[in-house]
Amino acid sequence: MSNIGFIGVGIMGAPMAGHLQAAGHQLYLVSHSSPLPQELLDGGAIECATRTEVAEKSDIIFIMVPDTPQVEETLFAEDGVENGLSAGKTVVDMSSISPSATKDFAAAIEDIGCDYLDAPVSGGEVGAKAASLTIMVGGKHEVFERIKPLFELMGQNITLVGDVGAGQTCKISNQIIVALTIEAVSEALLFASKAGVDPAQVRNALMGGFAGSKILEVHGERMINRTFNPGFRIALHQKDLNLALENARQLGVSLPNTATAQELFNACDKDDDHSAMVKALEQLAKHQVADS
Repeated sequence: MSNIGFIGVGIMGAPMAGHLQAAGHQLYLVSHSSPLPQELLDGGAIECATRTEVAEKSDIIFIMVPDTPQVEETLFAEDGVENGLSAGKTVVDMSSISPSATKDFAAAIEDIGCDYLDAPVSGGEVGAKAASLTIMVGGKHEVFERIKPLFELMGQNITLVGDVGAGQTCKISNQIIVALTIEAVSEALLFASKAGVDPAQVRNALMGGFAGSKILEVHGERMINRTFNPGFRIALHQKDLNLALENARQLGVSLPNTATAQELFNACDKDDDHSAMVKALEQLAKHQVADS
């Protein structure tokens, strides 16, 4: 069993850390913007005073925070992880952040004699709780193989995509597909509903065909039932699409439909689940999907 630090025990981080704890690993946590989950503390997790202390007491440090600046702060602030590292430890960033910044962070950590993986995830709160996350990893093969048993406690589809930063590039690609598919499902269900056909029955019919998808299954149901409490907040998806559009500009690649999805998100409540993109299209149609 390993001594594991886990920084960022929020909506997704808490259940992910819980799976590691349930497997018998000792967790070291630090409170930041909100109190630590009581269930982790009751299960034996030890609260540390600083992120530096988490790194000092842990062999492997997982990070699961919202964005690039938060990862940088977690690693390199005065009380950051870097100051508690010693040679041979491993940092695993499971946040979704900039690929180029990831490469810079990894280089700084590797200079200390430590290993670094970027391992962003897909699957949302549901996948985190079910330990069914897709985990996209960038880094050295031997480090990946060493950490993979821990990934397997949190996810099912686990892939070493390439070198450091490749995991983040893969996650951005994932978020492009997810955003555009949410937009497509929104349009389809809105079209059916406006035409006077029950969108729930349309969804059921399409689930078994070529148009079937996890997003039609999960988010299509959210659109019909009007359950937009966040599994993955629009604000976070917009952050990922910003990364997509920024990196696309650097690469000289045009992503017109990604830009459209971002604009639709702009018209929505940023604290809603990303399935609530449908609301922007409903405003344009002056019709709600659940109405038929």
